[in-house]
Amino acid sequence: MKDGIHPKYEQTTIRCACGEVIETGSTRKDIRVEICSKCHPFFTGTQKLVDSGGRVDRFKKRFGMQ
Repeated sequence: MKDGIHPKYEQTTIRCACGEVIETGSTRKDIRVEICSKCHPFFTGTQKLVDSGGRVDRFKKRFGMQ
């Protein structure tokens, strides 16, 4: 590998919005994320409901498709 062209790989801290702190190695320093494996619905088994009901009905009503 060539000298001087690769970024420095060092220890960093990843902080989630839920408060989880993960120590790992990266080329970036102090990473902040919104969701991690502790709070992601796939890993926790909980489901976050998003109110998207009626989207098709509103589309049909707007464009006169009955």
